[in-house]
Amino acid sequence: MKQKLDMQGSNELMFGAELLDGRVLQGLQDRFCACNNLYCVCLSQMQGVVTKAYGSKEELNYIHEKVGMARHIVLLNRLITSEMEDVVEEPLEEDYLKMNGVAIRVGGKIAAIWIVIGVLSDIAAPEQEIPENIQKTTTKQYYNSLDFLTYISKQYFATKLDELLAQEAFAKNRESQEQIKTELQRTEVMTSIVKMLESENGFSKIADEILTDVCNYLKISNAALLRINRDGETADMISECCLEEEDALIAKCQGISTSEFPFTNGKPYMISADSILPPAFAQFFEKWNIQAAISLPVEINGEAAMYLCFFELRKRRIWDVSDIKFLNEVKQIVQSILIKRITKNSLASSYASLEAILENVGCGICVRDMLSEKILYTNQQFHRLFADGRFEKQQDEIFRSGNKRYGNGNFVEYYSKEDNRYFDIYHTQINWVDGRRVMLLTVYDVTDKKLYQQKIERQANNDFLTGLYNRMRCEHDVEIYIQRAREQGGKGALCYIDLDDFKHINDGLGHQYGDILLQTISRSLQGVTGLDSTCYRMGGDEFIIIVNQEEYQRLDEILTEIRNIFSKPWFLKGGDYYCTMSMGVVCFPDDGDNVQELIKKADIALYEAKKGGKNRIEFYDENVEATSFKRLDLEKNMRYATTNSCQEFEVYYQPIVDISRPGDPCSGAEALIRWNSEAMGMISPSEFIPLAEYLGLINPIGSFALKEACHRCKYWNDMGHPEYHVNVNLSVVQLLQNDMKEKVREVLEETKMDPANLTLEVTESLAINDMKRMKRILSDIKSLGVKVALDDFGTGYSSLNHIRELPIDIIKIDRCFIIDIGKDEYAEAFVKMVSELAETIGVRICVEGVEETEQVEKLRSMKVQYIQGYYYGKPMCAEDFEKKYL
Repeated sequence: MKQKLDMQGSNELMFGAELLDGRVLQGLQDRFCACNNLYCVCLSQMQGVVTKAYGSKEELNYIHEKVGMARHIVLLNRLITSEMEDVVEEPLEEDYLKMNGVAIRVGGKIAAIWIVIGVLSDIAAPEQEIPENIQKTTTKQYYNSLDFLTYISKQYFATKLDELLAQEAFAKNRESQEQIKTELQRTEVMTSIVKMLESENGFSKIADEILTDVCNYLKISNAALLRINRDGETADMISECCLEEEDALIAKCQGISTSEFPFTNGKPYMISADSILPPAFAQFFEKWNIQAAISLPVEINGEAAMYLCFFELRKRRIWDVSDIKFLNEVKQIVQSILIKRITKNSLASSYASLEAILENVGCGICVRDMLSEKILYTNQQFHRLFADGRFEKQQDEIFRSGNKRYGNGNFVEYYSKEDNRYFDIYHTQINWVDGRRVMLLTVYDVTDKKLYQQKIERQANNDFLTGLYNRMRCEHDVEIYIQRAREQGGKGALCYIDLDDFKHINDGLGHQYGDILLQTISRSLQGVTGLDSTCYRMGGDEFIIIVNQEEYQRLDEILTEIRNIFSKPWFLKGGDYYCTMSMGVVCFPDDGDNVQELIKKADIALYEAKKGGKNRIEFYDENVEATSFKRLDLEKNMRYATTNSCQEFEVYYQPIVDISRPGDPCSGAEALIRWNSEAMGMISPSEFIPLAEYLGLINPIGSFALKEACHRCKYWNDMGHPEYHVNVNLSVVQLLQNDMKEKVREVLEETKMDPANLTLEVTESLAINDMKRMKRILSDIKSLGVKVALDDFGTGYSSLNHIRELPIDIIKIDRCFIIDIGKDEYAEAFVKMVSELAETIGVRICVEGVEETEQVEKLRSMKVQYIQGYYYGKPMCAEDFEKKYL
């Protein structure tokens, strides 16, 4: 079933699809069902079916016959509409059948729903015949299993939610840093412009410098100062800055009529690219190729004498509120400078103008004489920041001239312990209105931003339960300690701790006491001398301790203290309980200088400690082989098989049928490798193919499969079936070989097979992982005349654009979309959409996993050409295939 749940009265989930990891939940479900003899499926309101129902086709047919889909819907409605119940039971006609729904809530919302069905052997009567292949359980085991499923599901979603919250917190931290950086830059620019108040340069030069600072900071293509002439009817552009020389307007704007400038009416205008323009402005914007503009009148004695103009000519721009505020402050400064010049530097008028500006700049301003250390001026904002005489107590520290941090033109962060507040303070030396040298302070209260930043950092770096640093912070710190040890020639150690039999505490006393134990252990570890800031919780009952190079000489003493911590009982729930630990220790940089490598090796040492009887400490030994015996046997026998001309491997063939032709004839087959080991028997492809890829043995195995398949197809073509083709899968290791094209060419030449009858299949995820490279490789292979098929389509991340870009001939739709076709509207719509798209771009469709007549007829109506599945035949040896289809 792959059906979207759309029921009235259901709660809207506030969780994204990332909370539901279908692969992990599928593995969890299958292992749970296998261990507890139950049948399960996981659903979500947003995604529909999250996991495929557990059980074979015959088992599921039996369950569906006894239960039916109507009861699933009733059970789901009860759970979704209930705000209290998390586990509900649906009554069934057969008393030996039990059906329950388990709702997993995260944050008060339903994240997922398990449908659980059990067949109770202790209730079933002898006359109630239950097929032998049906899994059975008892009533007690059934309800215990429900409790266990609820617990492990909640633990999964809690861990997943913590991971997502940590990622979100990290992103917010980055955003906060960018915002602080932007505000710092804006403050520096404004401080530079404020200093222009005391410049002795001419007004035009000052205007040029201000416009240049603004243009460079806000990346505005053109800024200008327009002066209204005495006749009141013409205007001259007296200053301009433009980022590109071709955008210059100053030469064209001399003695120009004010009627051509619709904004010269004494009003401020802030016009973005999306603003609705009156006719006069629309004409003006079109003539000068302006996308957005701001015009601010510069007044003298209440009359607009000049206009400060900012034009965006290069791109569409929507003015930000903070940018508009900044430009208005710039206008105020320009206006003050102009007034000051007009009044011929009168001391009184200059001070009044300066005060008017400083009272409106949006930050605290303080001016102190550098010789007498007397405060000359403070604005109202400064008094608000340091109320109740607090500044008098702290001014010596703030102005401390002997401290190198407080040099000219430097930004510093100042923390007031008395007020628990943070300030950004900019120190600069200027000439005051009377000519004396003074220290000018601009002060910004950044307490809220600082506290928010600290909160985000804690959320991103700390474990919510124990307060220890988390895995993300651990990996970050380990990298720093490794680099420091390498640069300074020191050593450090990484200790990986796992609690022994922690599950017994959880199950026996309850999870709340398990949490208490984890918190107590965390505090005890932090209490060890030298470890107060280097303890990390990696998840569950696993911890990492870093012994840095300063404490490394005390490593034995530290390990002894940790061992002593766990040698004593823990007081829980009114009694003493023992919970020991096993530890793996790895030293850096001797044992490795890579974070993941060190953690991996520490885990190997930890495994040896566990294997040695637990409650012990093991140092990493590079001579210890950490792989399992089975894997060693697989590797040994696989290497023997590949060196022995791959004689133990055999190619099976599954028929591919053309349903677009009368009689549904076979059109070829897909070649599938099988390994019948002399020593280990038949090995599943899912078990040996990943190992072959890891060991690099997939190349000889793949070459063997390609050559055998081509030889067999050539035989079919010669024996009366020239239209038969064969599909051969290529692994990522094969496809990325530089000589793959030549290997295919050699096989075609050796077998003398028609290249048009060979189709090479690549998986969807492999094809889109490196699009540019895949296009080149597949195009090279196609130049030989072979065809390319995109396998497992729909299970990866392909977009329709990827399909169009890739040089493919066939799209193979994965079987997961076929299981419920005719029942699941989404699956049906998906296949139909892909089929229509393929027809449009000239690509053929092959559908895998077809098992029923209803599926065949449904696909035939969608104009699908090829189908493959157990309906026509399982993978079979060459002899059986040829008996049936040759």
